[in-house]
Amino acid sequence: MKKILFTVFLVPLFSNVFAQETSKDTLKPLQMEEVIIIGKKAQITDKQSKTLTSIDDYLQKSAKVDMIKRGAYAWEPIINSMPTERTLITIDGMRIFGACTDKMDPITSYVEVSNLSEATICSGQEGACFGSTIGGSIDLKRNQNSFGNKKWDFNLNSGFESNNQQKIIGTAINYANKLFYVDTDFMLRDAENYKAGNNQEVLFSQFRKMNFSATSGFKLSKNKLIEGSLIYDKSTNVGYPALPMDVSIAEAIINSLKYEYAPLNSIVTNWETKFYFNTIMHRMDDTRRPFVPIHMDMPGWSKTYGYYSKINAKHESHNLLLNLNSFYNKSLAEMTMYPANPNENLMFMLTWPDISTFYNGLFLEDNYALNCHSSLKFSASVGSHSNKVESQFGLNSLQIFYPEMKAKKDRFLKSFSGNYNYSENGLEYGFGAAFGERAPSVTEAYGFYLFNSFENYENIGNPNLKNEKSLEGNAFVGLKKEKINIKMASSYFHISNYIVGKPDASLVPMTIGATGVKIYTALDYATIFNVSLTSEFKFSKQFKWNSQLVYSRGKDFDNVNLPFISPLNYSTSLAFAKDKFSSEVVLQGNAKQTNFSAVYGEDKTPDYAIINANFGYKFNFNKSKLITKFGIENIFDTYYSTYSDWNNFPRMGRNFFVNLSIIL
Repeated sequence: MKKILFTVFLVPLFSNVFAQETSKDTLKPLQMEEVIIIGKKAQITDKQSKTLTSIDDYLQKSAKVDMIKRGAYAWEPIINSMPTERTLITIDGMRIFGACTDKMDPITSYVEVSNLSEATICSGQEGACFGSTIGGSIDLKRNQNSFGNKKWDFNLNSGFESNNQQKIIGTAINYANKLFYVDTDFMLRDAENYKAGNNQEVLFSQFRKMNFSATSGFKLSKNKLIEGSLIYDKSTNVGYPALPMDVSIAEAIINSLKYEYAPLNSIVTNWETKFYFNTIMHRMDDTRRPFVPIHMDMPGWSKTYGYYSKINAKHESHNLLLNLNSFYNKSLAEMTMYPANPNENLMFMLTWPDISTFYNGLFLEDNYALNCHSSLKFSASVGSHSNKVESQFGLNSLQIFYPEMKAKKDRFLKSFSGNYNYSENGLEYGFGAAFGERAPSVTEAYGFYLFNSFENYENIGNPNLKNEKSLEGNAFVGLKKEKINIKMASSYFHISNYIVGKPDASLVPMTIGATGVKIYTALDYATIFNVSLTSEFKFSKQFKWNSQLVYSRGKDFDNVNLPFISPLNYSTSLAFAKDKFSSEVVLQGNAKQTNFSAVYGEDKTPDYAIINANFGYKFNFNKSKLITKFGIENIFDTYYSTYSDWNNFPRMGRNFFVNLSIIL
């Protein structure tokens, strides 16, 4: 292990070649966000190492993002070592809320690589454009066609993975002319249980997923556009080996209607207004699990109505952004227990007691160019946040613990940030500071006896929690030349009123085998520090050496370790590309997790290192193309799990894959 780490330190260190910073022009203000290129106009690029992998796999190549894994499907993104309560994930700017109390349905699970063009990742308050956040944001941007000469495009994607017998089939049909365009995309995945290292089957890791996406635009005039879009996603028989329950069905319908005016005049370069609606249904059950003491059904529903109106403007040295946004969400989840004795009564409770959330926010940003080398960026946001318990039964249940509790709770949220950036002759650096607030999540404020199998405790929400507040500092320095691109970036968060669950010895759990019950409360503060070193080195036009090194540390005010904080994480790869052929060898791993948090259910995880390899070839047939990708993941069939694997369930062992994409 020491030899591996020593080797990694010697090679240039950088984020993956496909997770790159936005290109920078020294004549324009620098941007801080990171963009992961996924595809373009519904065509999956041949530059990716595994074209038909999941969105999750692309995102975790970023130095800012990692994944909490509860199974082979639908991983939970964490940004700057913070889970989804403290982050913000949108699809084309749309707010969407999962319907699962166990986080089995993160927003990223409702999109596919074939209908996305890029993922924009913002750190801390850089990501507050569409709402309040502490850790940052991810905006998943779908493919958008453009008007032009009459043209049809047809794509066919297929793939197979040996380890879990995953079959992948997809197609895309796109049409555009000078006044109209339509994009359609379909993807189906079907996988059996996978095998960990040493051929050990991981039971209940199967899944089946279908995703359909359509976008259509019409040009009203030279600078006016109206666009409608739809996403329909359905997953069935999804196993979660790290959890006590699986998912029989998860279904999402995501709609939007957008009006765009670009440019409006000499100052306003773009004015975009979007109205959207989405509904999600998610049903957990344990009917396929053996030896279940009490059978349970746990369905959940989430509906969101929202809009945003965003203006981009430029005046002299000022690049301005204004975003007025609002959403209304209703979240409802329930649990029914079926005793083995049919003569006993069913047990029913509302685990999310029909909570409505109404948010109105305003975000302002000014990116001011001081000169051709440096810029200042300021942003601020304000928002009103209101929760209401719509169910009288749910309100009565929570009033057992909070007799004075009111059905409605109003909050006021605010944030601001400032950054300085400099770039000249390949040298770039920047630093900034920020303040942000967030409201407690539905689970943290109103959850009712929600079992957390990682901690083995049930959790009860606390509607009296204060807003969580964060003071943030960040800095980066980099060098970008023709053959080398190296960058070091860091961030520090001091989070007051840090929300966690604390055991209450006076309460008795309902789940058989649970250690106890926790009530959500707030610690005085917690701190999280992240640092990454990333680089790219070009030996020649054909060879690139890419590497990444990330370290994080999180503690509370009592010096207790926080959960899901990554130990030293590294990856390095050597890529070769010439004409139509490409190949890559990747080494990735973690150091031993020694700063684990036993208080929150963590234990020590050993270090690991795995090697992957892939190669591809592009065939041209007149106007058509066939893109092929072949590869082996975990070549030496290593048995391992990491700090982010729920309850230490093991990762996939050796896996052969083939991806084929035909573009007509």
